[in-house]
Amino acid sequence: MPHVAIIGAYGSAGVAVAGELADDPDVELTLIDDGDPGGGLCILRGCMPSKEVISAGAHRFQARHDHRLVGDLPDVDLERVVETKNDHVLGFAEHRRAAVHDLAERDDVTFLRETARFVDDHTIAVGNHTVEADYVVIATGSTVNVPDIEGIDEVDYMTSADVLDATSLPDSGVVMGFGYVGLELVPYLAEAGTELTVIEHDERPIDEADPEYGDELLDIYEENWDVEILTETYEDRLQPTDDGGVRLHVDRDGEREAVEADELFLFTGRRPNLDGLGLENTALDPESGWVADTMQARDDERTFVVGDVNGHEPILHVAKEQGFQAAENLLAHARGEELTPYENVHHHVIFSGLGVYPYVRVGHSAGAAERRGIDHVAVTRAASDDGVFKSKDVPEGRATLVVDPDDGTVLGYQGLHYHADVMAKTMQLAVEMELDVREIPDRAYHPTTPEIIDGLVRDAAEQVGE
Repeated sequence: MPHVAIIGAYGSAGVAVAGELADDPDVELTLIDDGDPGGGLCILRGCMPSKEVISAGAHRFQARHDHRLVGDLPDVDLERVVETKNDHVLGFAEHRRAAVHDLAERDDVTFLRETARFVDDHTIAVGNHTVEADYVVIATGSTVNVPDIEGIDEVDYMTSADVLDATSLPDSGVVMGFGYVGLELVPYLAEAGTELTVIEHDERPIDEADPEYGDELLDIYEENWDVEILTETYEDRLQPTDDGGVRLHVDRDGEREAVEADELFLFTGRRPNLDGLGLENTALDPESGWVADTMQARDDERTFVVGDVNGHEPILHVAKEQGFQAAENLLAHARGEELTPYENVHHHVIFSGLGVYPYVRVGHSAGAAERRGIDHVAVTRAASDDGVFKSKDVPEGRATLVVDPDDGTVLGYQGLHYHADVMAKTMQLAVEMELDVREIPDRAYHPTTPEIIDGLVRDAAEQVGE
């Protein structure tokens, strides 16, 4: 009976591994987590609370944006936003903790709510306990990435977690980091009344998108919110101002500039959370490529590393899928069987534009297909081509369908428009089931936003086999 220790059992990846292994009668399981209150990053500080707060901004934005509405515009009540968010999030977290505690009621499962630290490769000090395991699963998630920039220690800043808990916000701010987190929180801050300057290293945001999507998103942000986005701009150094604010010195097109604001918002991503874990006492060296596609650590085949902590792809559904695959591979390794590498179809959703204009990519974009030398046909429609978006007063955006020109296989979908997030699952099925675009029913029930998919399907089907 292999003894498996899971460090980070409350998180999405850890609980996925635990749930799979607990059902195997031949496994002894020790679950370890020191979370307070516990529940995992997504529930407590990630996707769940962020959707709570940006939805409040979305309601105000749509009321402000719609010329058919008149009267006084309500403000975002930050105290009510945070109170509601906390109430919901704590309920979600309680449900997650209950699931883990239920597992711990089983005969061969032990739960230790303490901090873990490696003593050697498979020996872990947990509070007053010492756990000697045959296999170890590291699922400790990620933590805020603070960039190494001169002056960062001399200024105050707000992270995404601080914004989610904020019941008051400054009049102005400068934003470092315009990836997933920045794209979601910038319009929320602006809708709540903060004037923002955003630093973007590249010509446009969203690295994974075809260029026209990043360009359109820039237009949507600058036209709809009090936001100035400085593209192709790099941070140089920070310093506090005399009035308690911040001054960010930047390099913009080779020219030196300075941006001053009341607050620095640090949305510079996350890094694997390995602090204090004692990896120096093991064979593990957490450098680039330290975790294989089987979810095994490169330096120890009996250590599996899943979720944000492995640095592969810090996204909730990926963490869960990696957890399931790691559990399967761990059992296979214990039986001396061949392991299966984790593979997933690209499936990302960014709740940009307060979720009114979310960005979605499933499978290949046109650019991704081209870079991989995949023969393809790409068809694009503007949201304004379909009357339903006009009737809902959200005519901005576009969508692209990528298919095989010979057999019609759907290779990918990309969308930046109202309800694009809702279509992600449908298009995931089309891509992963390798559906022929010519066999997808053209049947929308007017007026619904999936009409844009019907239009793309028709346009693509006409080009297949030409």
